[in-house]
Amino acid sequence: MELRIFTEPQQGASYDDLLAVARRAEETGFGAFFRSDHYLKMGSVSGEPGPTDAWTTLAGLARDTRTIRLGTLMTAATFRLPGPLAITVAQVDQMSGGRVELGIGTGWYDAEHRAYGIPFPGLGERFDRLAEQLAVITGLWRTPPGGTFDFTGEHYQVSDSPALPKPVQHPHPPILIGGMGAKRTPQLAARYADEFNLPFVSLDDTVVQFERVRAACAGIGRDPAELTWSNALVLCCGRDDAEVARRAAVIGREPAELRENGLAGTPSEVVDKIGRYAAVGSQRLYLQVLDLADLDHLDLVATEVMRQL
Repeated sequence: MELRIFTEPQQGASYDDLLAVARRAEETGFGAFFRSDHYLKMGSVSGEPGPTDAWTTLAGLARDTRTIRLGTLMTAATFRLPGPLAITVAQVDQMSGGRVELGIGTGWYDAEHRAYGIPFPGLGERFDRLAEQLAVITGLWRTPPGGTFDFTGEHYQVSDSPALPKPVQHPHPPILIGGMGAKRTPQLAARYADEFNLPFVSLDDTVVQFERVRAACAGIGRDPAELTWSNALVLCCGRDDAEVARRAAVIGREPAELRENGLAGTPSEVVDKIGRYAAVGSQRLYLQVLDLADLDHLDLVATEVMRQL
């Protein structure tokens, strides 16, 4: 089981805040630093100093870190055109020496679209656009050097593209797709994903959705073992109950609720729950860290949890 750090900067974080977390995650042995792709805070927090762009952040981290992998959970297809997104991710992959991963989804948070003038079509169209974006992005990356790429879709058309630049990773950076959609999500994952991720769902829901994706893989003749299977859970670990309660209070949550729905408790409790997710097929966990100033939290997990995995 690999542990990765996952942050939500729209809740209030500067680039320097994110860099401090990414560097501590790198120093302590976490597998990757990921961030959300949102432009508006959620809930009662102020969100100050304001949102940071996901791919601008990752470009900076590509130069300011050395070994840790970097990515998004999840880039919203509504935010960017597929051609420029393919260029951006390939460039950041080059800047990082081949450490980038692209998590991409339909986009879902309508308020942030209204707040920043981003069109927000209905769910069916958003899935249609995501499918076309995946076809364009992977098509551009997979086009042989010297070749050109064309695509004719309902929402995007590409003509005589030189399909440059190429990412460092071959055939392209890993693509993550996730969510609990019953039909189109598994179909897209089976066709395009290198990793399938489930954010903030129970063990029972994990079993159900993993099986849907495996069935979709079987339907197109793909071996499900080619995918990495992962979950994301909010982290709240403490050396004792008092420390768990203190960390829960800082993020506005109750310890009992976090123990039920997140990855919370003492290191032994956290290890036990990780084992339960591993038992249903999860191979990687993204630990959602909400208090970015609490770097000791990462140290505790690195020393008391990771060493037991």
